[in-house]
Amino acid sequence: MSALIQVTGLYRYYGKNCVVKNLSFNLKKGQVLGFLGVNGAGKTTTLQMLSGNLAPSRGEIRIKNFDLLKQPLQAKRVLGYLPEVAPLYRDLSVDEFLNYCAQLHRVSKPLIRGFINDTKERCGLTNVARRLIMNLSKGYQQRVGIAQAILHKPDIIIFDEPMVGLDPVQIKEIRHLIKNLGEDHGVILSSHLLSEVQESCSDVQIIHNGELILKETITGLNKQMNYSRLKLTTRVAINIEELRKINALTEIESLAGNQYLIRYKSNDNPIETLTNLVISKGWGLEEIAILKCSLEDIFLTLTKNTT
Repeated sequence: MSALIQVTGLYRYYGKNCVVKNLSFNLKKGQVLGFLGVNGAGKTTTLQMLSGNLAPSRGEIRIKNFDLLKQPLQAKRVLGYLPEVAPLYRDLSVDEFLNYCAQLHRVSKPLIRGFINDTKERCGLTNVARRLIMNLSKGYQQRVGIAQAILHKPDIIIFDEPMVGLDPVQIKEIRHLIKNLGEDHGVILSSHLLSEVQESCSDVQIIHNGELILKETITGLNKQMNYSRLKLTTRVAINIEELRKINALTEIESLAGNQYLIRYKSNDNPIETLTNLVISKGWGLEEIAILKCSLEDIFLTLTKNTT
């Protein structure tokens, strides 16, 4: 399957400050790509470049094989974009606003009504279609923002923090909508809510200081989260330098009461080697427990190690 988005060697400078560095990745139909990073990491700058609202300093963005810089009209026709602050005209009704957006997207007049009705149903807006946007709740306003992004049936949808300010019920509803959209489109989702990325996305990327430091599927991450940490408890204090001789171990942290937090390479389980060492050294093995790691743990470890 050919990629909907192909990003190659992307850079963005503000003066001498490079905020996006050599970014490359692809997005295919059926993928919901979670785009993570701390504040100032370069997420929003990247999304602005992908949506055609900001020109890259260097590199190439191809949207369904159209060069975004050289063929912007063709590329943007297949893009839907929801920025962090939804672009709403609050003194219009939902129907009026969507009609206006359909014209901006150059939907042919005979198709406009059908497109609007389909989008309202998909976004749960049918019952508020005649209400002014300013009188809607935050959750419904966010739905209207999503509606304007998908109204013209784009192949690619980009969401920048779509769940900011929503309550748990609203987050659950938007999550369900995004997962459904991912079945027929390629979706990029930027979010600070790591749990939502786990729930909504098929793939995840972490950007830090403008550079991509992780590209992985959620399935691959779940394997890492299940088998990458151990808690070792012994009767007497151990010699940590002896543990460091086990190649599979990547980090050893001393805790209180002869307890040790151990991180290891996810594809190399060291339990048998570790057990044999503790017994042979007479340290008195009391417990080895596998600890499930969270996406937050991985995120914090990666961003800490690359600061």
